[in-house]
Amino acid sequence: MKSASDSEIHGVHSAGIAVAESAGRAPADQTGTDTAGTDRAGTDGAGTDQQVSRQSLLPLQVTALNYAVDNRLLLRDVHLEIATEGITLLLGHNGAGKSLLLRQLHGLLTPSSGSVYWNGQSVDDVTTRKQQAMVFQKPVVLRRSVAANVDFALSLRSIDGKALGNADRRDRRDKLLQEANLLNLSRQHALSLSGGEQQRLAIARALATDPSVLFLDEPTASMDPAATAAIEQLVQAISQRGIKVIMVTHDIAQARRLASDVVFLHRGTVTDYRSAADFFTADNSQHAQNYLTGQL
Repeated sequence: MKSASDSEIHGVHSAGIAVAESAGRAPADQTGTDTAGTDRAGTDGAGTDQQVSRQSLLPLQVTALNYAVDNRLLLRDVHLEIATEGITLLLGHNGAGKSLLLRQLHGLLTPSSGSVYWNGQSVDDVTTRKQQAMVFQKPVVLRRSVAANVDFALSLRSIDGKALGNADRRDRRDKLLQEANLLNLSRQHALSLSGGEQQRLAIARALATDPSVLFLDEPTASMDPAATAAIEQLVQAISQRGIKVIMVTHDIAQARRLASDVVFLHRGTVTDYRSAADFFTADNSQHAQNYLTGQL
């Protein structure tokens, strides 16, 4: 297959598989929102339902995490432990620090102080990073066909140190595209897809190296109801395969539909963490209550 140019693969990065800008860190995002074109935008990783040997990275343990930019504290004394599978939703007002925290959990940003550990291993551990993948709010696709986008990610995948054979790669690619409901568009140029289709392609490509954890930063932002429903269905299928999903959203209704548990942030601090059933029905912090009732 023809090699991807630097401009094509900018942002197509698998946690632990450096495709572009592997030595750098993501630049600080003081607003907590993510855009394509930043370091590692459109991170890829993961696999198909045939690969069931993935090891859990849980529990996730965050201890006394602080993150500051230009003496401004954007994440403050974050303590969090997530030990359950399913879909964890990060909620909060704009600028609360949701996307910043997501990047900290994935190791794209280094905390000013504190620590992030996955199953007892530092987030910077190479083996840990190889088992994670991330997809950003704005999808990044290569300037080639839908199938070739996934082929590129699979070309980086090896099992027991051996690259996948052509037949095995095609089979895995087609299953990933089928799961994303894109198989019938496999020969179409990726840039001709709708925004929702491009995001599903980015997620499918992110599943090409079989991660244990998939991070999603507002994957349905600005999408219509049909595109949103298609991505939600895909996210639920991913979770049912045993992949831990940690996702940022502003959509409370979406959180009610998807969440197994909820992390709520207010001004850089985690004020609430509980099961979705409890978060949406029980008493929360005043900040969370105000958010749920639409108060500023």
